[in-house]
Amino acid sequence: MYESYYGLLDKPFRLRPDPQFFFGSKGHKRAMAYLDYGLAQGEGFIVITGEVGAGKTTLVRNLFRKIASDQIVAAHIVNTHVDSDDILRGVVAAFGLPFEDSASKTTLLARLEAFLRECDGQGKRALLVVDEAQNLTPRVVEELRMLSNFQTDDKPLLQTFLLGQPEFRATLHSPGMQQLRQRVIATYHLGPMDELETQAYIEHRLLTVGWKGDPSFTPAAYAAIYQFTGGIPRKTNHLCDRLLLMGFLEEMHAFTDTDVDMVIRDIAQEFEAPAEPPGDPALDPEHAVFANQYPSVLDERMLRLEKSMGSVLSILKKIVRTPAGANQVMDGNQ
Repeated sequence: MYESYYGLLDKPFRLRPDPQFFFGSKGHKRAMAYLDYGLAQGEGFIVITGEVGAGKTTLVRNLFRKIASDQIVAAHIVNTHVDSDDILRGVVAAFGLPFEDSASKTTLLARLEAFLRECDGQGKRALLVVDEAQNLTPRVVEELRMLSNFQTDDKPLLQTFLLGQPEFRATLHSPGMQQLRQRVIATYHLGPMDELETQAYIEHRLLTVGWKGDPSFTPAAYAAIYQFTGGIPRKTNHLCDRLLLMGFLEEMHAFTDTDVDMVIRDIAQEFEAPAEPPGDPALDPEHAVFANQYPSVLDERMLRLEKSMGSVLSILKKIVRTPAGANQVMDGNQ
Protein backbone atom coordinates (compact mmCIF):
# COMPACT_ATOMS: atom_id res chain seq x y z
CA MET A 1 0.00 0.00 0.00
CA TYR A 2 2.60 2.56 1.07
CA GLU A 3 5.43 1.24 -1.14
CA SER A 4 4.50 3.22 -4.26
CA TYR A 5 3.72 6.34 -2.20
CA TYR A 6 7.30 6.40 -0.90
CA GLY A 7 8.86 5.07 -4.10
CA LEU A 8 9.93 1.75 -2.56
CA LEU A 9 10.39 -1.42 -4.58
CA ASP A 10 8.93 -3.73 -1.92
CA LYS A 11 7.73 -3.80 1.68
CA PRO A 12 10.81 -3.22 3.87
CA PHE A 13 9.36 -4.45 7.15
CA ARG A 14 7.74 -7.81 6.51
CA LEU A 15 7.38 -10.03 9.58
CA ARG A 16 8.43 -13.24 7.82
CA PRO A 17 12.16 -14.06 7.94
CA ASP A 18 13.88 -13.10 4.67
CA PRO A 19 17.64 -13.54 4.14
CA GLN A 20 17.53 -10.72 1.58
CA PHE A 21 17.19 -8.31 4.52
CA PHE A 22 19.83 -9.95 6.73
CA PHE A 23 21.49 -7.29 8.86
CA GLY A 24 24.83 -8.03 10.45
CA SER A 25 24.58 -6.51 13.91
CA LYS A 26 27.36 -7.40 16.33
CA GLY A 27 25.24 -10.17 17.78
CA HIS A 28 24.09 -11.54 14.44
CA LYS A 29 27.63 -11.53 13.07
CA ARG A 30 28.87 -13.50 16.07
CA ALA A 31 26.00 -15.96 15.82
CA MET A 32 26.74 -16.49 12.12
CA ALA A 33 30.41 -16.97 12.99
CA TYR A 34 29.46 -19.76 15.40
CA LEU A 35 27.31 -21.43 12.75
CA ASP A 36 30.12 -21.12 10.20
CA TYR A 37 32.54 -22.55 12.77
CA GLY A 38 30.20 -25.49 13.31
CA LEU A 39 30.06 -26.16 9.58
CA ALA A 40 33.83 -26.07 9.39
CA GLN A 41 34.11 -28.59 12.24
CA GLY A 42 31.63 -30.93 10.58
CA GLU A 43 30.57 -32.62 13.81
CA GLY A 44 28.77 -32.18 17.10
CA PHE A 45 26.02 -29.79 18.10
CA ILE A 46 25.85 -25.99 17.87
CA VAL A 47 23.29 -24.29 20.14
CA ILE A 48 22.01 -20.77 19.45
CA THR A 49 19.45 -19.18 21.77
CA GLY A 50 17.69 -15.82 21.61
CA GLU A 51 14.52 -14.00 22.60
CA VAL A 52 11.33 -14.22 20.54
CA GLY A 53 11.82 -12.21 17.36
CA ALA A 54 15.58 -11.83 17.81
CA GLY A 55 16.28 -13.15 14.29
CA LYS A 56 17.23 -16.79 14.83
CA THR A 57 15.24 -18.09 11.87
CA THR A 58 16.69 -15.36 9.66
CA LEU A 59 20.13 -16.66 10.65
CA VAL A 60 19.12 -20.13 9.45
CA ARG A 61 17.80 -18.79 6.13
CA ASN A 62 20.99 -16.82 5.64
CA LEU A 63 23.06 -19.91 6.46
CA PHE A 64 21.16 -22.01 3.93
CA ARG A 65 21.73 -19.35 1.30
CA LYS A 66 25.48 -19.52 1.90
CA ILE A 67 26.12 -23.27 2.03
CA ALA A 68 27.06 -25.16 -1.10
CA SER A 69 24.36 -27.69 -1.99
CA ASP A 70 26.91 -29.93 -3.68
CA GLN A 71 28.77 -30.30 -0.38
CA ILE A 72 26.08 -30.20 2.33
CA VAL A 73 22.58 -31.68 2.39
CA ALA A 74 20.61 -29.55 4.84
CA ALA A 75 17.23 -30.16 6.49
CA HIS A 76 15.22 -27.73 8.61
CA ILE A 77 12.66 -28.70 11.27
CA VAL A 78 10.35 -26.02 12.68
CA ASN A 79 7.50 -28.10 14.13
CA THR A 80 8.88 -29.16 17.49
CA HIS A 81 5.70 -29.89 19.46
CA VAL A 82 6.29 -33.61 18.96
CA ASP A 83 7.01 -36.69 21.02
CA SER A 84 10.06 -38.93 20.81
CA ASP A 85 8.50 -41.14 18.12
CA ASP A 86 7.37 -38.29 15.90
CA ILE A 87 10.71 -36.49 15.95
CA LEU A 88 12.30 -39.35 14.02
CA ARG A 89 9.57 -39.15 11.39
CA GLY A 90 10.15 -35.41 11.27
CA VAL A 91 13.87 -35.86 10.62
CA VAL A 92 13.26 -38.48 7.94
CA ALA A 93 10.66 -36.25 6.25
CA ALA A 94 12.92 -33.18 6.45
CA PHE A 95 15.55 -35.01 4.39
CA GLY A 96 12.90 -35.91 1.82
CA LEU A 97 12.64 -39.60 2.70
CA PRO A 98 9.37 -41.59 2.91
CA PHE A 99 7.91 -41.68 6.43
CA GLU A 100 4.67 -43.66 6.35
CA ASP A 101 2.93 -43.94 9.73
CA SER A 102 3.03 -47.72 9.62
CA ALA A 103 6.85 -47.79 9.47
CA SER A 104 8.50 -48.93 12.68
CA LYS A 105 11.23 -46.99 14.44
CA THR A 106 13.77 -49.60 13.36
CA THR A 107 12.73 -49.19 9.73
CA LEU A 108 12.97 -45.39 9.89
CA LEU A 109 16.40 -45.50 11.53
CA ALA A 110 17.67 -47.94 8.90
CA ARG A 111 16.26 -45.73 6.14
CA LEU A 112 17.92 -42.63 7.61
CA GLU A 113 21.26 -44.37 8.11
CA ALA A 114 21.25 -45.62 4.51
CA PHE A 115 20.57 -42.07 3.30
CA LEU A 116 23.37 -40.61 5.41
CA ARG A 117 25.84 -43.22 4.15
CA GLU A 118 24.76 -42.50 0.60
CA CYS A 119 25.47 -38.80 1.17
CA ASP A 120 28.89 -39.66 2.55
CA GLY A 121 29.61 -41.86 -0.47
CA GLN A 122 28.86 -38.85 -2.68
CA GLY A 123 31.27 -36.67 -0.73
CA LYS A 124 28.49 -34.74 1.00
CA ARG A 125 27.71 -34.02 4.65
CA ALA A 126 24.26 -33.99 6.25
CA LEU A 127 23.17 -31.05 8.40
CA LEU A 128 20.02 -31.00 10.54
CA VAL A 129 18.78 -27.62 11.83
CA VAL A 130 16.09 -27.74 14.52
CA ASP A 131 14.31 -24.44 15.14
CA GLU A 132 12.11 -23.65 18.17
CA ALA A 133 14.16 -26.10 20.23
CA GLN A 134 12.65 -24.77 23.49
CA ASN A 135 9.58 -26.91 22.75
CA LEU A 136 11.58 -30.15 22.79
CA THR A 137 11.25 -32.41 25.79
CA PRO A 138 14.41 -33.94 27.25
CA ARG A 139 13.40 -37.30 25.79
CA VAL A 140 13.08 -35.81 22.29
CA VAL A 141 16.45 -34.09 22.66
CA GLU A 142 17.94 -37.43 23.64
CA GLU A 143 16.49 -38.98 20.45
CA LEU A 144 18.27 -36.29 18.43
CA ARG A 145 21.50 -36.97 20.30
CA MET A 146 21.25 -40.66 19.47
CA LEU A 147 21.21 -39.79 15.75
CA SER A 148 24.73 -38.41 16.14
CA ASN A 149 25.88 -42.00 16.71
CA PHE A 150 25.63 -42.61 12.96
CA GLN A 151 29.25 -42.43 11.80
CA THR A 152 31.96 -43.97 9.70
CA ASP A 153 35.31 -45.08 11.07
CA ASP A 154 36.64 -41.52 11.08
CA LYS A 155 33.73 -39.06 11.07
CA PRO A 156 30.07 -38.58 12.02
CA LEU A 157 27.41 -38.78 9.33
CA LEU A 158 25.08 -36.14 10.80
CA GLN A 159 25.63 -32.74 12.37
CA THR A 160 22.90 -30.85 14.26
CA PHE A 161 22.25 -27.18 15.01
CA LEU A 162 19.70 -26.38 17.73
CA LEU A 163 18.09 -22.92 17.83
CA GLY A 164 15.59 -21.87 20.47
CA GLN A 165 14.44 -19.38 23.06
CA PRO A 166 16.45 -18.89 26.28
CA GLU A 167 14.45 -21.50 28.20
CA PHE A 168 16.07 -24.20 26.07
CA ARG A 169 19.19 -23.67 28.18
CA ALA A 170 17.30 -25.11 31.14
CA THR A 171 16.72 -28.30 29.13
CA LEU A 172 20.34 -28.37 28.02
CA HIS A 173 21.59 -28.12 31.61
CA SER A 174 19.13 -30.59 33.11
CA PRO A 175 20.67 -33.66 34.83
CA GLY A 176 19.90 -36.10 32.00
CA MET A 177 21.60 -34.04 29.29
CA GLN A 178 25.23 -34.74 30.21
CA GLN A 179 25.91 -36.82 27.09
CA LEU A 180 24.47 -34.12 24.85
CA ARG A 181 26.48 -31.37 26.56
CA GLN A 182 29.64 -33.35 25.88
CA ARG A 183 28.86 -33.18 22.15
CA VAL A 184 28.05 -29.45 22.04
CA ILE A 185 31.07 -27.75 20.51
CA ALA A 186 29.77 -24.16 20.83
CA THR A 187 26.82 -22.19 22.23
CA TYR A 188 25.83 -18.56 21.76
CA HIS A 189 23.00 -16.35 23.03
CA LEU A 190 21.72 -13.81 20.50
CA GLY A 191 20.78 -10.64 22.34
CA PRO A 192 18.88 -7.55 21.10
CA MET A 193 20.45 -4.78 19.05
CA ASP A 194 21.59 -1.57 20.73
CA GLU A 195 20.16 1.84 19.85
CA LEU A 196 22.64 2.68 17.09
CA GLU A 197 22.25 -0.77 15.56
CA THR A 198 18.46 -0.40 15.61
CA GLN A 199 18.71 2.80 13.56
CA ALA A 200 21.17 1.16 11.17
CA TYR A 201 18.85 -1.87 10.92
CA ILE A 202 15.87 0.30 9.93
CA GLU A 203 17.90 2.19 7.34
CA HIS A 204 19.38 -1.05 5.99
CA ARG A 205 15.94 -2.54 5.35
CA LEU A 206 14.74 0.67 3.72
CA LEU A 207 17.83 0.94 1.51
CA THR A 208 17.38 -2.68 0.44
CA VAL A 209 14.09 -1.68 -1.23
CA GLY A 210 15.35 1.53 -2.83
CA TRP A 211 14.81 4.14 -0.09
CA LYS A 212 16.11 7.61 -1.02
CA GLY A 213 15.37 9.43 2.21
CA ASP A 214 11.57 9.59 1.87
CA PRO A 215 10.23 9.28 4.49
CA SER A 216 12.80 10.74 6.86
CA PHE A 217 13.17 10.02 10.58
CA THR A 218 14.32 12.47 13.23
CA PRO A 219 16.88 11.26 15.80
CA ALA A 220 14.10 11.40 18.40
CA ALA A 221 11.94 9.14 16.22
CA TYR A 222 14.71 6.51 16.08
CA ALA A 223 15.13 6.80 19.85
CA ALA A 224 11.39 6.30 20.41
CA ILE A 225 11.38 3.23 18.15
CA TYR A 226 14.27 1.71 20.10
CA GLN A 227 12.69 2.50 23.46
CA PHE A 228 9.52 0.62 22.48
CA THR A 229 11.10 -2.35 20.67
CA GLY A 230 14.16 -2.87 22.86
CA GLY A 231 16.21 -3.66 19.75
CA ILE A 232 14.21 -6.80 18.89
CA PRO A 233 14.07 -7.06 15.06
CA ARG A 234 10.52 -8.46 14.81
CA LYS A 235 9.08 -5.77 17.09
CA THR A 236 10.98 -3.15 15.12
CA ASN A 237 9.53 -4.46 11.86
CA HIS A 238 5.99 -4.39 13.23
CA LEU A 239 6.26 -0.84 14.55
CA CYS A 240 7.97 0.57 11.44
CA ASP A 241 5.46 -1.10 9.12
CA ARG A 242 2.60 0.55 11.01
CA LEU A 243 4.46 3.86 11.06
CA LEU A 244 4.83 3.90 7.26
CA LEU A 245 1.19 2.91 6.87
CA MET A 246 0.13 5.88 8.99
CA GLY A 247 2.48 8.11 7.00
CA PHE A 248 0.77 7.02 3.79
CA LEU A 249 -2.72 7.61 5.20
CA GLU A 250 -1.78 11.01 6.64
CA GLU A 251 0.40 12.06 3.66
CA MET A 252 3.51 12.41 5.83
CA HIS A 253 7.11 12.48 4.62
CA ALA A 254 8.91 12.97 7.93
CA PHE A 255 8.46 11.14 11.24
CA THR A 256 9.10 12.49 14.72
CA ASP A 257 8.94 10.85 18.12
CA THR A 258 5.39 12.21 18.46
CA ASP A 259 4.36 10.24 15.38
CA VAL A 260 6.01 7.09 16.71
CA ASP A 261 4.24 7.49 20.05
CA MET A 262 0.91 7.85 18.27
CA VAL A 263 1.41 4.54 16.46
CA ILE A 264 2.50 2.89 19.70
CA ARG A 265 -0.71 4.06 21.39
CA ASP A 266 -2.77 2.71 18.50
CA ILE A 267 -1.06 -0.68 18.76
CA ALA A 268 -1.60 -0.74 22.53
CA GLN A 269 -5.30 0.05 22.12
CA GLU A 270 -5.75 -2.76 19.62
CA PHE A 271 -4.51 -5.31 22.15
CA GLU A 272 -6.42 -3.94 25.12
CA ALA A 273 -9.16 -6.12 26.60
CA PRO A 274 -12.63 -4.93 25.54
CA ALA A 275 -14.09 -2.48 28.04
CA GLU A 276 -17.28 -3.48 29.79
CA PRO A 277 -20.38 -1.56 28.65
CA PRO A 278 -21.31 1.37 30.91
CA GLY A 279 -23.83 0.50 33.62
CA ASP A 280 -26.18 2.52 35.76
CA PRO A 281 -24.09 5.32 37.40
CA ALA A 282 -26.39 5.26 40.41
CA LEU A 283 -25.57 1.57 40.97
CA ASP A 284 -21.87 1.51 40.04
CA PRO A 285 -19.67 4.60 40.55
CA GLU A 286 -16.84 3.11 38.46
CA HIS A 287 -19.19 2.71 35.51
CA ALA A 288 -20.32 6.29 36.03
CA VAL A 289 -16.76 7.52 35.49
CA PHE A 290 -16.43 5.34 32.39
CA ALA A 291 -19.74 6.60 31.00
CA ASN A 292 -18.62 10.19 31.40
CA GLN A 293 -15.32 9.57 29.59
CA TYR A 294 -16.51 7.16 26.92
CA PRO A 295 -18.12 9.70 24.51
CA SER A 296 -14.97 11.83 24.34
CA VAL A 297 -12.77 8.78 23.66
CA LEU A 298 -15.15 7.56 20.96
CA ASP A 299 -15.37 11.02 19.38
CA GLU A 300 -11.58 11.29 19.25
CA ARG A 301 -11.19 7.91 17.54
CA MET A 302 -14.00 8.72 15.08
CA LEU A 303 -12.38 12.03 14.18
CA ARG A 304 -9.05 10.31 13.55
CA LEU A 305 -10.74 7.66 11.42
CA GLU A 306 -12.56 10.31 9.39
CA LYS A 307 -9.32 12.21 8.91
CA SER A 308 -7.54 9.08 7.69
CA MET A 309 -10.35 8.23 5.27
CA GLY A 310 -10.36 11.81 4.03
CA SER A 311 -6.64 11.54 3.30
CA VAL A 312 -7.15 8.34 1.32
CA LEU A 313 -9.98 9.88 -0.70
CA SER A 314 -7.85 12.96 -1.37
CA ILE A 315 -5.01 10.80 -2.68
CA LEU A 316 -7.38 8.80 -4.89
CA LYS A 317 -8.89 11.99 -6.33
CA LYS A 318 -5.42 13.29 -7.23
CA ILE A 319 -4.57 9.98 -8.88
CA VAL A 320 -7.79 9.83 -10.90
CA ARG A 321 -7.35 13.37 -12.26
CA THR A 322 -4.14 12.52 -14.17
CA PRO A 323 -3.44 9.87 -16.85
CA ALA A 324 -0.24 8.95 -14.99
CA GLY A 325 -2.34 8.42 -11.91
CA ALA A 326 -4.36 5.74 -13.68
CA ASN A 327 -1.15 3.75 -14.12
CA GLN A 328 -0.38 4.21 -10.42
CA VAL A 329 -3.78 2.77 -9.52
CA MET A 330 -3.17 -0.23 -11.75
CA ASP A 331 0.31 -0.72 -10.28
CA GLY A 332 -1.07 -0.48 -6.77
CA ASN A 333 -3.61 -3.18 -7.50
CA GLN A 334 -0.90 -5.47 -8.71
